[in-house]
Amino acid sequence: MGLHQLRGRLTIIPQDPVLFSGTLRANVDPFKSYSDDLVWKALELSHLKTFVKGLAAGLDHEIAENGENLSVGQRQLICLARAVLRKTKVLILDEATAAVDLETDDLIQKTIRTEFADCTILTIAHRLNTILDSDRVLVLDKGLVAECDSPQILLANRESIFFGMAKNAGIVS
Repeated sequence: MGLHQLRGRLTIIPQDPVLFSGTLRANVDPFKSYSDDLVWKALELSHLKTFVKGLAAGLDHEIAENGENLSVGQRQLICLARAVLRKTKVLILDEATAAVDLETDDLIQKTIRTEFADCTILTIAHRLNTILDSDRVLVLDKGLVAECDSPQILLANRESIFFGMAKNAGIVS
């Protein structure tokens, strides 16, 4: 599989949202592959429709370099809208909600659970609540695999590293 083909089949939502100077529409659909209706649907599913409708220029709102004229949460939701629009089969979340407030985290998680239900999702996360409903959890310790199983099995084992992490996070007692 070539690099271009691989890139077309996966989407990454990084911890630091990547936005470009240009219009909001160009940031959601950089290759102009989708209709305005589909872009608006992606914005709605990403909980940004009301915000964008409130902007004087709407989809033509100019985004400053690195999205400096938006909050971190708004930037992250634009990255989510981009992912929703692309509908790839593999979604990689690299600490995608680490820099946002809990309310925005909750919005992102709800959208991911509904819109990417049929996708393979690889999540790198420190917030354990974002992975508790995953099929498998891989716990790394000093760069090595320490544990790998379903969250339920790892949480049932009071000796597991994952249980200790969940206990420290106040998820289990």
